[in-house]
Amino acid sequence: MYSEKYQESLAAVSAARTKNIAMEPERMTAKQKEDLLAAYHPDYKASEFSVLKIGPNKGDKVPHELAEMLQAHSRISASDIDLSSPDYETDVLVIGAGGAGTSAAIEAHEAGADVIIVTKLRMGDANTMMAEGGIQAADKPNDSPAIHFVDAFGGGHFAAKRDLLAKLVCDAPEAISWLSDLGVEFDKEADGTMVTTHGGGTSRKRMHAAKDYSGAEIMRTLRDEVLNRKIPVIDFTSAIELILDDSGKAAGAVLMNMETKELLVAKAKTVIIATGGAGRMHYQGFPTSNHYGATADGLVLGYRAGAKLLYAETLQYHPTGAAHPEQIFGALVTEKVRSLGAKLVNRNGEVFMHPLETRDVTAASIIRECSDRDNGIETGNGTAVWLDTPMIEEIGGEGTIEKRIPAMMRMFEKYGIDIRKEPILVYPTLHYQNGGLDINVNGMTTNVENLFVAGEAVGGIHGKNRLMGNSLLDIIVFGRNAGINAAKAAKTTEIGSLTLKHVDAFEKEIMDAGIETDAVSPKLLPDYTRKVNA
Repeated sequence: MYSEKYQESLAAVSAARTKNIAMEPERMTAKQKEDLLAAYHPDYKASEFSVLKIGPNKGDKVPHELAEMLQAHSRISASDIDLSSPDYETDVLVIGAGGAGTSAAIEAHEAGADVIIVTKLRMGDANTMMAEGGIQAADKPNDSPAIHFVDAFGGGHFAAKRDLLAKLVCDAPEAISWLSDLGVEFDKEADGTMVTTHGGGTSRKRMHAAKDYSGAEIMRTLRDEVLNRKIPVIDFTSAIELILDDSGKAAGAVLMNMETKELLVAKAKTVIIATGGAGRMHYQGFPTSNHYGATADGLVLGYRAGAKLLYAETLQYHPTGAAHPEQIFGALVTEKVRSLGAKLVNRNGEVFMHPLETRDVTAASIIRECSDRDNGIETGNGTAVWLDTPMIEEIGGEGTIEKRIPAMMRMFEKYGIDIRKEPILVYPTLHYQNGGLDINVNGMTTNVENLFVAGEAVGGIHGKNRLMGNSLLDIIVFGRNAGINAAKAAKTTEIGSLTLKHVDAFEKEIMDAGIETDAVSPKLLPDYTRKVNA
């Protein structure tokens, strides 16, 4: 139920709906997209970035908030920790228990390795759970991994590491089969054929989904498999520093119990970082669709140990975050809503762009509509545009929304908004960390041996922008990949003397560079304490 202030705009949207359904907006040219992004996308705002003064990426720019964490003091000094008698010993230590971490643990266990998972919250408290729209795979007769590659490579501004992207698309059909065999209930036709739909930037219908709770269904299945295999999970425990051996290989982590603050040592032959994204850093003050623990921890851990970052200056601002009501401000409104037929319209009821442009182009178009064109709707938390959800049932028939996007319908229903009859207000929300740690195709970081990375903490798979459905895909493909290769490396690894010398060395770099900061990292959790002026 919308208040009176929205009624004039709602009337304009309703009056134009029939015309707008029939309208086929033109797609932008490459030059138009380039100009739009440069003018309106947050990644292009030079004032919002800092140049790193120390570390493997010295001289590169990253968001101010990330720079502060990358160049912050450690939570420990080397002298604080006794490495001589570890609390845990294992072949493969997995840091993070979302889709990437659990996939990695399952495959490492399948390969015969001893595995321990450590996670600062609980297994499944991850962005995987928040993913709604689906997972891409070219497994239909009119599609191919080559076509999938072309879509994703162009959508990422031709910046993806080709070998990583090739692995992503070529392993995709088998990843769907693996998940299905584990028990994921994908949407299917009566004859058992998987239902597939379009996403922004896709030239074929290759989006596999479980209604609009695809990530939750995948995470449910992976969690059950971890529990069935009796893989140890140490929850409410954060990794706060990586441990190396005297030859520079990753050899474990210093852990901190989130409740008692007790410090523990985990020794491992190989380490997998699967810590997820960074939405709770709230870059540039944006709201976020991310889970509570998404604070870029893995980037900090890897960076301090000497691992390089790739494209850390690029983030994905999902174009459709909920802008009203306030209780769900920033929550994800899946792209699937647009793939089912809903279009973006301004306060005058005008369609202002093609509904299935890539996410960065769509986000920038909404920002332009709300700023320079002054065609947004004031919400109390800023401006927004309408996503005309009633179009879906006018196109697909009554019951389509409840059948295809029931979670979305219920999220708004709690606040008196029936998306079958009323449009919803949306604005870009901080959604995905495009950049991350630089890895080879085997999942290992390019310059720290036996340190593997999977999921959103990786940079380079998607280039500088990601297409819908390729994140759930990459956590499975590269999670499994990291687990298989970490287990393989563990079989031939002899661990030398454990050391935290790199922590003290990094502290010296901070001092030598003249960086004055009180910050400590990793951040671990966001701080939403209400600040009161003295």
